[in-house]
Amino acid sequence: MPRMLDVSEEVRAEIGDEEADRLLAGENSPGSYDCTSCRTPGDSDQERTSTVLFVGEETAVLAFAHATCIPSQVVQVAEDQLKGAVRSITGSEPEPSGGPAVGGGGQAVLGVTSGLVLIEDELHPALVVEPTAPIARPGSDSVTDEFLQLLIEQGFQPVGDLDKAPGPLDGWSVLLAMGQLHAVLQPGTGGGSPVAWWQAHQPLQVTEGWRTAANKSKTVLVFAAPVGSIGQQPREDLMRDALEKAAANGQLVAAAMPLAGT
Repeated sequence: MPRMLDVSEEVRAEIGDEEADRLLAGENSPGSYDCTSCRTPGDSDQERTSTVLFVGEETAVLAFAHATCIPSQVVQVAEDQLKGAVRSITGSEPEPSGGPAVGGGGQAVLGVTSGLVLIEDELHPALVVEPTAPIARPGSDSVTDEFLQLLIEQGFQPVGDLDKAPGPLDGWSVLLAMGQLHAVLQPGTGGGSPVAWWQAHQPLQVTEGWRTAANKSKTVLVFAAPVGSIGQQPREDLMRDALEKAAANGQLVAAAMPLAGT
């Protein structure tokens, strides 16, 4: 009996019809597997299973997940980031390095911190993104920090205060797999497959409270501020204070993104 495998059209386009047909026929399917999202056992003979393809410039890695946890999709990442993703998928020790280099000269790295933010008497799962250096416009020799302006052009909204949740940003999402944060995805060029705006080399641990809130709302609030605006705050109340200060100074943008995975 054919295995209950979901192979999306974008995954089929990447791996080819022959390989996709072999998967669907059960020749190369995993049978029983550990879900790449929730880490519990799955069985592609008994329950719908998604194929999730991580693609670099030269390397591709196929992972499997419960269809109820994450849909079949292609996630494109830079080749030099894929090794860490491979290790996290296979359960081997991940690389200890941080996120991808971005901005002028490739010297800045996006730091990401998770926490719960209280808005309108409800706790919202949030990510706070702050680069380690000023971000120049790609291809520019300017030393002016244009991080916020670049995000506003992508659809992020300036935050005046934290009393109201930001609106959704179409095409962006937060990828949680194996109970850990793996990436923030943005739309691909020309309406193509999502690409990683931020990709963790070492999957980011989140608290059980954060994960519970994210699974309940299926939405993550992503805040971003220029270098030096927030800092690494050891407690959520201090992070809240830093966010409020950045907002008051006009140094904070945000967007609500759907959660992919669990």
